[in-house]
Amino acid sequence: MAQTTIHLRAECKPLEHRSALTPTTAKELIDAGYTVNVERSPERIFDDEEFEKLGANLVPEGSWREAPAEHIIMGLKELPEEEFPLKHVHVQFAHCYKQQAGWDSVLSRFPRGGGTLLDLEFLQDANGRRVAAFGYHAGFAGAALALENWAWQLTHPNGEPLPGVESYPNEDALIKDVKKSLSEGEAKLGRLPKVIVIGALGRCGRGAVDMCLQAGIPEEQVLKWDMAETAIGGPFKQITEECDIFVNCIYLSTKIPNFVDMESLKAVGGKRNLSVVCDVSADTTNPYNPVPIYTVATTFDKPTVPVDGLEGSGGPALSVISIDHLPSLLPREASEAFSGDLLPYLKQLKHWREHPVWAGAKQLFDEKVGTLPEGMRS
Repeated sequence: MAQTTIHLRAECKPLEHRSALTPTTAKELIDAGYTVNVERSPERIFDDEEFEKLGANLVPEGSWREAPAEHIIMGLKELPEEEFPLKHVHVQFAHCYKQQAGWDSVLSRFPRGGGTLLDLEFLQDANGRRVAAFGYHAGFAGAALALENWAWQLTHPNGEPLPGVESYPNEDALIKDVKKSLSEGEAKLGRLPKVIVIGALGRCGRGAVDMCLQAGIPEEQVLKWDMAETAIGGPFKQITEECDIFVNCIYLSTKIPNFVDMESLKAVGGKRNLSVVCDVSADTTNPYNPVPIYTVATTFDKPTVPVDGLEGSGGPALSVISIDHLPSLLPREASEAFSGDLLPYLKQLKHWREHPVWAGAKQLFDEKVGTLPEGMRS
């Protein structure tokens, strides 16, 4: 029986340094009988040679397009915005199952070429729990940037936006920078910020809470909300009036009442303290987004977007962080954690049609293809 080949493609998203495979997990797959091809990438946090010395084959960047149809193409973020049909099995985050902007164009490429999408976001075990996710590091990084932005606003009251940020080599270096920023903000305001994390019981929320506590925010100043606290339905005055920072970490699947919206921001009568929102969920174009106060996905080089239309309503200037690949702020640790969790299932890729986790992803793909307009299904 021929060996199954996994082809790790280079990421094309700017400033994306994470990797779906690490040298460690690539070696495990090679030892399990897989052939692993790794596209050269100057952006990936792991040097090409780290893969090569453990037995992976280095191949040119972008060569996945010409790879044999039976090769499994693995990546993290979206493919380049191209239109040619896709013939391979692709393992990645595609962000097209919730009818995000352009979802039909993205999804239709697979049935048109006879390919299959096994979306990493929807790999679930028998209990319906995701088998691997970047949530913890997304929350950790998102809270870090929110804390830094809060301090920046206080030390730069002229409205100058938070400057671009780059990936950190490890968590300790990030925490050190955040603590320094917070001390500067505290010197200006006389106190540290009060933070509310919604979705605090999930992976993402736990990461956000951990960052706040490790950065020195007193535990009583970190509100941890989850489904019980939000069950009555928003918008919530506690967010706008009591808190300086709101970190949204929920996993959105259906329409829910807004946590905050433009009306609630304006209705506080000058009592608003809220100055930073970090929408870690980053459902920017999702029609169900419960934080409908922005329309722009931000980036590491431009981390924030101002919320316009609040002039005269009282309260500080308000800005939103909506970066959709926050874990890339800590790319090595985030990649190792994610790829390690995914490894037991990667070892079953040669049997993806029969293995329940991968077969479930294929079933969901077929269901979503069925929602495409008829002319886009073939």
